[in-house]
Amino acid sequence: MVQFLRLAGARSLCGRPVSSLLPARRAISQQARERVAALSPKVREFVDRTVRMCQPADVHVCDGSAAESASLLRMMTEAGVVEPLPKYDNCWLTRTDPADVARVESKTFIVTEEKRDTVPIPRKGRKGLLGNWMSPKALETAVAERFPGCMRGRTLYVIPFSMGPVGSPLSKIGIELTDSPYVVASMRVMTRMGADVMATLGDGDFVKCLHSVGRPVPVSKKPINNWPCNPENTIIAHVPAKNEIISFGSGYGGNSLLGKKCFALRIGSTIARREGWLAEHMLILGITNPQGKKRYIAAAFPSACGKTNLAMMTPTLPGYKLECVGDDIAWMKFDENGVLRAINPENGFFGVAPGTSTATNPVAMQTIFSNTLFTNVARTGDGGVYWEGLEKEVDASVGIVDWHGDPWTPGSGAPSSHPNSRFCAPAAQCPIIDPQWESAEGVPISAILFGGRRPLGVPLVYEAFNWRHGVFLGASMRSESTAAAEHKGKVIMHDPFAMRPFFGYNFGHYLSHWLSMEGRSTPANLPKVFHVNWFRKAASGGFLWPGFGENSRVLDWVLRRVDGEDCAQESAIGLVPKPGALNLDGLKEAVDMQELFSIPKEYWQQEVEAVNQYLDEQVGEDLPNEIVEEIDLLRERIAKL
Repeated sequence: MVQFLRLAGARSLCGRPVSSLLPARRAISQQARERVAALSPKVREFVDRTVRMCQPADVHVCDGSAAESASLLRMMTEAGVVEPLPKYDNCWLTRTDPADVARVESKTFIVTEEKRDTVPIPRKGRKGLLGNWMSPKALETAVAERFPGCMRGRTLYVIPFSMGPVGSPLSKIGIELTDSPYVVASMRVMTRMGADVMATLGDGDFVKCLHSVGRPVPVSKKPINNWPCNPENTIIAHVPAKNEIISFGSGYGGNSLLGKKCFALRIGSTIARREGWLAEHMLILGITNPQGKKRYIAAAFPSACGKTNLAMMTPTLPGYKLECVGDDIAWMKFDENGVLRAINPENGFFGVAPGTSTATNPVAMQTIFSNTLFTNVARTGDGGVYWEGLEKEVDASVGIVDWHGDPWTPGSGAPSSHPNSRFCAPAAQCPIIDPQWESAEGVPISAILFGGRRPLGVPLVYEAFNWRHGVFLGASMRSESTAAAEHKGKVIMHDPFAMRPFFGYNFGHYLSHWLSMEGRSTPANLPKVFHVNWFRKAASGGFLWPGFGENSRVLDWVLRRVDGEDCAQESAIGLVPKPGALNLDGLKEAVDMQELFSIPKEYWQQEVEAVNQYLDEQVGEDLPNEIVEEIDLLRERIAKL
């Protein structure tokens, strides 16, 4: 670990020995010492240093077994942290402190010696929006103010986990140290966790993940909903040079499940840059057409913009079969033949609950009612769950308790569930999980989709002219903000590659890395790149496209383009379907195709200038020339409309 985790007695924090910062404590048990002593040298050193600093009452090395999980859930039930949901098989409900419900981007940092390694330097007078930088010295101070003694009275859990199939050359191993049993239970679902990971690691290198809820026992006041957290002092820091993640104060979601956004994207993207691959905020989907030909696509949408719905879509086009590899993260690397291979580094789904229903995502509904941990949803009187979107499926007369634990009635005005409430469910129990979802070599990617919520001006689908133009489509992504982060209200935000909150290094350098991928393949093997928008609205306010299973019609056109079919024509913004090329046979709703694919000149003139201003102000001198040229080319094409 970094300086702040040196053995007690070493000179480090502000020039003082670590031991001088530690209050007196009772040593961990002999049994715990024996468990730590049995670890491999590198893991043992990491644990030893953390024990000396954080002073837990006990240490438990997780084996990932069902018996261990059941024991933790019983313990959390007795403590009032979770409650069983008897309507389902092995399902549980947690309510958090209302101050700890989402990712805290403003308290999330990348730690590098040089600020420019983390974020581009914005133009003078502009606030940088592409990440938060912290110096190593500032991190050392922040840790010294938070971590010494922070686990007193709690158990330190040692979680060995693999991002990706255990032993795959595309996978990476991490060790998370946490004082939260909720994190242990969730990480068991979201990663491959346990003894086999530790055996595979041996004494090799791993990503070091340190997490604490930041509330030593005894606490000064009873936690709200029995949920310990310290939101006033929350910090989530990443140290790419040392492959380290340090999180304090939040017990929820991506702030504490450090394999998720912290490892899979922020640290993952820095490792990918060093090693020549891509770690992306993308779903992976297998599609078999009526002729039996199967291809895989990856797609990047901001959180809560339909990734899980697309990853588990039930196609309406006859003869099509869709299978899910992953709904959130893709690690992709070109193989020796120049084929882009992808794995899902996760082992579960951490999906947004509100809006999920049999009508919108029947596959998800078949996935989540066994072995699932629900957080911040409502509870029904018969031991089930409820959230906005289930009005037609759940009888409210059984009684509903909202996510605060208070009685709730439909029409009361307040939502029953937090907008960012989640289900944490094993991917293996998804009824359409792809047979190759755990393939060690990864699945071959034929197309990459970018998209977001764009109510105005942006067509249903268009194809990039080439790889460079495709990178520009990713760079220029914009979307309505979501409930997964702290932002309020529906405003159109720039969210390049759906990675804006997750970049592990300078976005300008990230763009250069994506552009360089073209040299790792051949034109024949490079995936085609597309932009999709299921959310365009008519002047009357309704959606122009029915979405959900009907999106298979768009995927049909995408795959035909992958096969080289002449079913596209040039437009100012990219290649769009020729008239009649989109298969609408059997579509029950009338669709105004002219409005759906219109490219309003004035709107796009504003769009190109907004993208230009954003990239110029935010990325500045680090913006690759190729992207500047793409902006100029788009501006010229729009002018000719």
